[in-house]
Amino acid sequence: MLLFKFPFTESIYRTTDGDSGEKTVSFVSFDEKNRIDFRGPIKEVTADEIKEEPYTTRNLCNINQESLHEETKEEYTEKLTAVINFIRRNNLQKLVISRQKHVRYNDLSPDGAIDLNRSFLSLCSSYPNAFVYLFQKDGTCWMGAFSELLGKFNKKTSEFETMSLAGTLPIAGSWTEKEIEEQKPVSAFIKQILEKYSNDVEISDTYDHISGNIKHLRTDYKAIIDTGQLESLISELHPTPAVCGIPKEVCKNAIATFEKYPRRYYAGYIRSETDEFIRYFVNLRCAEFTPATAYLYVGGGITAQSDPEKEWRETELKAEAVLKNLVTA
Repeated sequence: MLLFKFPFTESIYRTTDGDSGEKTVSFVSFDEKNRIDFRGPIKEVTADEIKEEPYTTRNLCNINQESLHEETKEEYTEKLTAVINFIRRNNLQKLVISRQKHVRYNDLSPDGAIDLNRSFLSLCSSYPNAFVYLFQKDGTCWMGAFSELLGKFNKKTSEFETMSLAGTLPIAGSWTEKEIEEQKPVSAFIKQILEKYSNDVEISDTYDHISGNIKHLRTDYKAIIDTGQLESLISELHPTPAVCGIPKEVCKNAIATFEKYPRRYYAGYIRSETDEFIRYFVNLRCAEFTPATAYLYVGGGITAQSDPEKEWRETELKAEAVLKNLVTA
């Protein structure tokens, strides 16, 4: 089962797994070793239809459960101190480190359950400019809402679009050198990759991108590319410095060292195909659901100038994207 909504539209779609092969929607893990495909026919549904079919965490009896340790604030800030020292020793521009926030349903509701369908609809309402999804398949259940585009390819014009999205502040905050420096390697990385595939790369000015209660720095890119090179381009772009760091391989190894849990589908990407477009979205602001607990995945770009205390507050702010939209059953 999969429910999803594209950015800037109110239309909601549902699909189940099947063998039709049409308009596949795929979820690819951060390390690209795991992939969940939905190949059934896609049908538009209304919010009222979704509400009429209650789907709660009580339905997740077949979901895989893991006993994972949740880092305390002290453990996380201590880890970030080690990360910052690692960055300085290795002269890295940026390293993205994440954490899990565990939400036990019993702490939210006496009945100890979340209404997943209504939570999905709440996310759709709160984030109209985001890709929003809810899926259950192969013993796993995830939900998320995010607006970072890894790539959008127009099948008719061969135009490819992507964005550099980095730096996070509350909407009323003022950008500092830390956030500006955090976005620079993301922008440079994307420009360098695109210029390998196109002789004409169009780059916008950098501007504020609003996402719910926070904002990011954003720069847009457009280029004409060959259809046959699309998957190769996506493979080079993922993971971008916005979710990994730079240089890529050094940071991927560092993430495996510093993070004590697998990212799974967090910071991976979602591929969707329609008659006109192939889109790839970065899977951020997301949560994994088990029968008793939701694991919220949040992270931040760490630089030599980072303040561990401030980074903790940033992850708490990001966790609110999903947490505040959880509807109890």
